[in-house]
Amino acid sequence: MANNEDASDTGDVRRRQVFYIPGYDPMLPRRYRELYRSEGRRQAEISGYEIELRALSGRQNYAWHVDAVIDGSHVKTDFEFLAWSDLVRDSMERSIIGTFAQLARVVWIYVSSGALWRLAGMRKGPVIAALYPIFMLLAQLLVGLAAGALVWWAVGLFLPQWVGALAGLATLAGVMILFRRIDNRLFAYYLMHDYAFTALRRGQYPPELEQRIAIFATRLREALQSDVDEVLLVGHSSGAHIGVSVLADLLRAGDLEGARPNLGFLTLGHVIPMVSFLPDAHRLRHDLHDLSRSKLLSWVDVTAPGDGCTFALVDPVSVCGAAPAQGQRWPLVISAAFSQTLAPQTWHRLKWRFFRVHFQYLCAFERPRDYDYFRITAGPLSLGRRFKGRKPSPSCLRGARILFRE
Repeated sequence: MANNEDASDTGDVRRRQVFYIPGYDPMLPRRYRELYRSEGRRQAEISGYEIELRALSGRQNYAWHVDAVIDGSHVKTDFEFLAWSDLVRDSMERSIIGTFAQLARVVWIYVSSGALWRLAGMRKGPVIAALYPIFMLLAQLLVGLAAGALVWWAVGLFLPQWVGALAGLATLAGVMILFRRIDNRLFAYYLMHDYAFTALRRGQYPPELEQRIAIFATRLREALQSDVDEVLLVGHSSGAHIGVSVLADLLRAGDLEGARPNLGFLTLGHVIPMVSFLPDAHRLRHDLHDLSRSKLLSWVDVTAPGDGCTFALVDPVSVCGAAPAQGQRWPLVISAAFSQTLAPQTWHRLKWRFFRVHFQYLCAFERPRDYDYFRITAGPLSLGRRFKGRKPSPSCLRGARILFRE
């Protein structure tokens, strides 16, 4: 075990345990394993290394094993998926009427608390993404109302008005059901449920998520007592702020003290301000504050301006007023620079596919720089050593946009 009194370790990694927390995604873990397999193989061909994957059984969570030969070093990595997709699916089981009631409550919370205006003062992309489901759902309702009114009028020309009214209501219901069924193309309901998951509690985690965070923390605690060289936690999208709380709980419990593997925390495409700017997100802001000054881990945050679903190059700690008065160490905020690290034809093909771009952090790059997901998760350098001495991206946005009295 490495004695991680400081995250700037000097040893190479031969065995690694990776934990991955996905964003708000109802899909099962197998999708992520196959994405890692296909994109890892592609990146290996581009970058000239070897990487092989096989499934693991007998684990509490979905897991796979990676054998890699990178820069002349053979590294064995166990990759474990920390799932909360069941919570996501449960939160999405709302009726059409229930979703519109949810929409009204979420809009009221963000507007009345001032969070929406503060968010809009930073990056425009994620705010536009947040407004999209509101306007899309309202547009669907207007289309349904217009179709229903037209049918009511047409039927009323020949039959009693009450028959026309019933036909109009049936048309409205049919249009709304049709839109709901094709939401896998429009993503309006999906995004609405995503934003509502914590917004309805004004930034507090739902009890079922708190229970899952405790389970995740237990699994990391076990790994930190093992003989691997590095434990690496990866949080993508909404999984980033869940990872913050998992590690903050371990930090406050004293589980990061003493001799143990090196600990790395990699956040990708975060949306942390969507939660941390809410008035009752005391828990998350406290977690950000504690984690940002710890010497017991390395935290690297990767975003890209081309990703409209993330707060690109935004320091998630300082913007919500959670930064300590002195001694903030983390996160190191860097850019994946999709427009430069992808081939021009690839970027041209992807840049308007917003959800696909949001997953690019987990994929291969034709022109990788210091961010290579597969070198980080399966290569011979720990996160701390790989980015030691790296300066934050110069366009990183810092400074409190909101102040809370905690």
